[in-house]
Amino acid sequence: MLELKNIEVVYNEVVLVIKGLSLEVKEGEIVSLLGANGAGKSTTLKAISGLLKNEDGEVTRGNIHFLDNDITNSNPSDIVKNGLFQVMEGRRCIADMTVQENLKLGAHTRRDRKNINHDIEKVLNYFPRLKERNGLSGYLSGGEQQMLAIGRALMAKPKIILMDEPSMGLSPLLVKEVFSIIKKLNLDLGITILLVEQNARLALNVSSRAYIMENGKIVLEGLSNDLSNNEDVKEFYLGGGKGERKSFKNLKSYKRRKRWL
Repeated sequence: MLELKNIEVVYNEVVLVIKGLSLEVKEGEIVSLLGANGAGKSTTLKAISGLLKNEDGEVTRGNIHFLDNDITNSNPSDIVKNGLFQVMEGRRCIADMTVQENLKLGAHTRRDRKNINHDIEKVLNYFPRLKERNGLSGYLSGGEQQMLAIGRALMAKPKIILMDEPSMGLSPLLVKEVFSIIKKLNLDLGITILLVEQNARLALNVSSRAYIMENGKIVLEGLSNDLSNNEDVKEFYLGGGKGERKSFKNLKSYKRRKRWL
């Protein structure tokens, strides 16, 4: 469904951020993209959704294919119309619009304008908290705003959703609720999800496969269950190690895989 082939991303024509990155997301999957701050995760999502242009960034090498179409450096609105929607880090809800108005905003690129009110009801069934909120979205809690951002994405009737750090700034209880909803949307609606997340434990629990990034490159990939049991992943991401956090390049499995060097 979605495939990145050896892409490189450059900002301001000089700063190389992504270096030869390849990954694949198959229809119906939840795939996690993990890594520390500055690894290039959010940049990867923006490269896919076409939002790099807003930040003077560009895919300078490689290709991005979605549903067998080359969308490399395409216009973001065209990408959304084709069924790919990104839920941005920080939610980006319109504070002076109501919940209903924010949801309607998510449908503005749809070719079919019928049944929007019916679709809003369907979306709200997944987010009972939002049903009770009639005021402006600026007064919602962080968790409610995250739910609204996901609901707004659903209103675009996407085939795949890119989610950027859905747990950011949320309490553990709300994080658990949001991730439960993400899993339910995948199971009930069959929506494919590429999930960028720093909470590796939660991400690996909901996804079927995962990629780990460091310094703009994929350094490890595999089934989520296998990565959860990988000693190096435990040490680096799951709190199983002791002492100072090390670079993945110094860990055993990284040195065993010559193609990463």
